[in-house]
Amino acid sequence: MGTQEKYQEDLAVLEQEDQENQIVLYNDDVNTFDHVINMLMYACDHTPEQAEQCSLIVHYNGKCTVKSGSYDDLKPRCSKLLEAGLSAEII
Repeated sequence: MGTQEKYQEDLAVLEQEDQENQIVLYNDDVNTFDHVINMLMYACDHTPEQAEQCSLIVHYNGKCTVKSGSYDDLKPRCSKLLEAGLSAEII
């Protein structure tokens, strides 16, 4: 295996590991759609359309994965959601 192939393989493994963590947002009876949408745009860099779709999925299904990535990237994002009164966790 050449250097380039080894690099590609290592990169693929890192990308796979990087996607292992997810923030899951749970439904509650407290927060408004607007608040959830605004927080998803703020904490997770969602577009308004993404945030609205996720808020509807959470409302009807009880939960939704709102962001995937490395734990180090997700931890502060999840903290922002929790501090805003939303129910979320990293899995």
